[in-house]
Amino acid sequence: MERTRNSPIRVADPVRRGERGGGGQGERRSPGGRGGARTGNPKGGRRTYPEGVSDYESGQAMRVYVPLTLSGLAAAHRAGELGPGPLTAYAVTPALREWYVSDDIEELEYAALSRAASASLRMIAGDPAATRRRVVVAVDVPDGDAVADPDHILDASSLGEVAIASAVALAKAAAVHVDSDEADKDVTAAAAALGAADLGDGDAQFTVDGAEDHELLWFGIQEIPNLIG
Repeated sequence: MERTRNSPIRVADPVRRGERGGGGQGERRSPGGRGGARTGNPKGGRRTYPEGVSDYESGQAMRVYVPLTLSGLAAAHRAGELGPGPLTAYAVTPALREWYVSDDIEELEYAALSRAASASLRMIAGDPAATRRRVVVAVDVPDGDAVADPDHILDASSLGEVAIASAVALAKAAAVHVDSDEADKDVTAAAAALGAADLGDGDAQFTVDGAEDHELLWFGIQEIPNLIG
């Protein structure tokens, strides 16, 4: 089924997913969260470039997912770029391919998007003034510009993480993924519970998972002014 503008993208953290008492970082997972079934499409089900074939689709670029807050998105819009560098983003790295039990590129892209959404939640948790909505910008960068840290290749918490040395023009973005207003309550609770979840509190982790049950919406970059307004 083809997805259209503002269609929902289901985001979960496959490494940390699970019901109370289930899952864990030591267990490989499919990229679909609870039950292993993926819903949603990280590319929104439509071409991200209006004409021709994008560099990403032709294999000349890497799709990366940059976590932000809404205020960070507003700053990027004013500056016309995601930056300054270095930027932390998430992509289909060799380590992410190795970890997840799927060879499907769309499944793996979904997993990278999920990792970026989790990173956005951490940004929100660290900024009491931030609007409680996760934000991820999908952007295509030249192959080689996104580099994974070899020291973290076996670190489950860093799966898919890459560094981009310099700022990236916002015009190169393919899409923006943002929580709906309805997610505000659960994202707020998840941000507050994140510290305890990191220390192994099962109830706190369940609260974090509650935010991940919400679906991100897909927006074109031309819609950023409406998102930040």
